[in-house]
Amino acid sequence: MDSYNTFQVAQKQVLEAVEILNLNQATRDLLIWPQREFKFTLPVRMDDGSVRVFHAWRIQYNTARGPAKGGIRFYPDERSDTIRALACWMTCKTALLDLPLGGGKGGIACNPREMSERELERLSRAYIRATAPYLGIDKDVPAPDMYTNPQIMAWMLDEFETITQRHHPGMITDKPLQIGGTEGRRDATARGGVISVREACNTFGIQPDTFAIQGFGNAGQRAALLHREMLGGGKLVGVCDSRGGIYNPDGFNVKELVTYKLTHGTVKDFPGSKAIDRDAVLELDVDVLYPAAMENAITQENAARIKARIICELANGPTTPEADQIMNANGLHVIPDILASAGGVTVSYFEMVQDSYKYFWEEHEVHESLDKKLTKAYHTMIEAMREKKVHPRMAATVVAMARVAEACELRGWV
Repeated sequence: MDSYNTFQVAQKQVLEAVEILNLNQATRDLLIWPQREFKFTLPVRMDDGSVRVFHAWRIQYNTARGPAKGGIRFYPDERSDTIRALACWMTCKTALLDLPLGGGKGGIACNPREMSERELERLSRAYIRATAPYLGIDKDVPAPDMYTNPQIMAWMLDEFETITQRHHPGMITDKPLQIGGTEGRRDATARGGVISVREACNTFGIQPDTFAIQGFGNAGQRAALLHREMLGGGKLVGVCDSRGGIYNPDGFNVKELVTYKLTHGTVKDFPGSKAIDRDAVLELDVDVLYPAAMENAITQENAARIKARIICELANGPTTPEADQIMNANGLHVIPDILASAGGVTVSYFEMVQDSYKYFWEEHEVHESLDKKLTKAYHTMIEAMREKKVHPRMAATVVAMARVAEACELRGWV
């Protein structure tokens, strides 16, 4: 099996979990494949009058526990197998956090950096025209993902409501506050990750004095700020993004670094920093490492050189199965993506609830509810890890798959 095919990685994780659970063959066959897959070609008129055809997908992996939930990515190299894997992991996230949701994912193969705002709006609306029959608060609820944002969600919501001629604010999440979004969504992914780091530090007696972040987009920037705020300090000594890496053993001024990134589009050449290779950030001698970029960043080639005592996966699928085994054998504690990055979908669920009864919570209420959910899920994973004698990712996957399998069985599917 090719470890670098993202969907094969996800399938391998699920298969190992269902074997530990000793599930029957029909349940195994059901859980390793998506329930529904949709492929679309979207013709979009560009600003120069030409028409380009974009390839797009929406995959609903499993809906036994509730409507599918998952983001929409705008990414040049988007592939169906990547979306399948992400939809699988979303199914695991919602089950692990015990949300009444299933898992899904969508994407369009495009380069948003080369498109104007008007072209992005046309593309966003075209996607909803294609997918509208399969979306809705009781069917499948999208959200932003890589290179999409609340404005794109607003266009998509408007197109859906134009088609249905009804208000459906809960059909999409991470919208602007003015049209049904929720407080606390912007930093939810990072906040959930830092909560899980806090619980790991308390569980294993680790002091999170130094940390590094691979990937400095929204999740990475907010993790940098929240790590210091929620964990009582800590020095950010290494950071990288797609254009380079930087290092300072004395630590960066996080607020200045975030401002620099937002102004210059990169952390490269930040004043007072030493330039290092992007991949070298992963191997810094720190207490906590946040992989917050792309899939398959930590592999069997570099896993043995990872020194961080806690690895908090804010990205989806940053670690291959072989790397998991190596880091576990070396005594490192990996907080898997299906837990560490589940803050986003958890607060998206809160947004759906608020949209349904048209009453919105204060930000501190969202933070408190998120903290309770993440804390409970973390310790459920630890209990499974100790009971099954497996590494954290497998423990989390076992908990999630047991819940999904139970729902499938209760429905009479298997």
